[in-house]
Amino acid sequence: MKAADLFAKCLENEGVEYIFAVPGEENLTLLESIRKTNIRVIVNRHEQASAFMAATYGRLTGKPGVCLATLGPGATNLITGVAHAQLGGMPLMAITGQKAIRENWQATFQVIDVVDIMKPVTKRSVQIKGPKSIPKEIRSSFMVATTERQGAAHIELPEDVASEKVGSMFSPHEAVKLRRPIAEKKGIKIAAEMIRNARHPIIIISSRAQRNLVKQNLRKFCDQTNIYAVHTQLGKGVLSDDHKNSLFAFGIHKKDYVNCAIDRSDLLITVGYSITEYPPSIWNPKLDKKILHIDFTPAEPDIYYPPQFELIGDIGTSFALLAEELKGYRFEDDSYIRKLKRKLEKKLFEEGAGDDAFPMRPRRIIADVRKALGKDDILVLDNGIYKMWFSRHYRTYDIGTFLVDNALAAMGGGIPIALAAKLVHPHKKVLAVVGDGGFMMSVQELETAVRLGLNVAILVLKDDGYGFIKWKQKSMGYKDFALDFGNPNFVKLAESFGAKGVRIKKASELLPALRDALSGNSPVVIECPVDYSENEKMWNGELGSIRC
Repeated sequence: MKAADLFAKCLENEGVEYIFAVPGEENLTLLESIRKTNIRVIVNRHEQASAFMAATYGRLTGKPGVCLATLGPGATNLITGVAHAQLGGMPLMAITGQKAIRENWQATFQVIDVVDIMKPVTKRSVQIKGPKSIPKEIRSSFMVATTERQGAAHIELPEDVASEKVGSMFSPHEAVKLRRPIAEKKGIKIAAEMIRNARHPIIIISSRAQRNLVKQNLRKFCDQTNIYAVHTQLGKGVLSDDHKNSLFAFGIHKKDYVNCAIDRSDLLITVGYSITEYPPSIWNPKLDKKILHIDFTPAEPDIYYPPQFELIGDIGTSFALLAEELKGYRFEDDSYIRKLKRKLEKKLFEEGAGDDAFPMRPRRIIADVRKALGKDDILVLDNGIYKMWFSRHYRTYDIGTFLVDNALAAMGGGIPIALAAKLVHPHKKVLAVVGDGGFMMSVQELETAVRLGLNVAILVLKDDGYGFIKWKQKSMGYKDFALDFGNPNFVKLAESFGAKGVRIKKASELLPALRDALSGNSPVVIECPVDYSENEKMWNGELGSIRC
């Protein structure tokens, strides 16, 4: 058999369902081998979208999502999505082609060192130098991608190696499922003692807590101990926002009302925390917080994040063992936090929810989106200032239902991420909220959505500029400059792809339009003008003057 056949068999052996791809001529031998498997190839219109989709598949399933591109520009186009997976802790496998490494008649045409380019944005990047090494390299890469902290791996398959013959004795390595170690008993006792001795403990829930066992055991732990928790943006949904101990989520990278609970706390219990997703300098500026780090892996070093103790092991099991060790313990001095939570509920979910102004303001948009989606449905956010509004004001009830990138924070991911979410969860409603800037960075994937028959709804918030940066520019006292652009007719643009297009002309039209789009059988683009004048009032005014 050909080396490419062995490569495809190894992928199938790893349980690969989809490969998100923009193939090139250097991939053709491998593509022919994949054709003979049960793996489904999803053809994208840009390699970046392939990587975003693969990362999202990994995020939602826990199995590496696979993306495929050719050498040179194909590989470099993958990098943003690969980095998105790496910084966000999402298991991903990127496969790229390359010219022949032994007799390349095309000299250096399109040839760059993709393996080394990929190294800074992956956990592992290798070239297949001979057919016999294929099973080892694929097994190693899948294992590395799924080992905590999860992330991206990359394999380059040169076209001459792909065509070489290999003996039948070389077969896929068994895809061994690794079991995570659990924290030692002594560590459990130390952590429990820290909690008992604290007067005002608070939990910070982050991205690596987005696992079913963690969700279940953490909720039981909060029920038993009455300790309250706040989420980072990537942690939203672990402790449901209808749980009495949820303090909802951090928004922008500055002090918010919820930080008053953090200020008062003498022990912060961080769960699956990464300094990438919410800077510790925001909640530990004076370096006076005692920190208990609970995670699969040791803490990342940071000036403002020096844990006094680290409980390392499977997070879900750690909380089950902690609950057992803390039998009889209950946090009772919660009158301040209960008062703060009532204020948060009013500020986040009541104020502005009925605003009839047009163009629409963020809080009304968020309130209507929340009404249109069920608790188990999926909201996807591209990157823009609306992401900060949604992170604060959108109630989230379960893991995997609020998909946001606050690690790499790349624009253009909204549409492909939504498509991947719909592939993984075809029976859930999926809505992507994107700015007009981010929408135009991945609009070509509307064709992919139409071709695959994926009924995702895409809400385009139109302000004819890079709104987040415009707000920041104004905040810094600079003149309005170089951040405005024009837009096409989004309704006609959607229709040209074979999707449905809708334009919102008054606030009362949004909720019915969302419900109609989410109940249909094809992609729908909803254009909604947005008024961001509240950015200055909220982010610089109200939050800038908080006194706890």
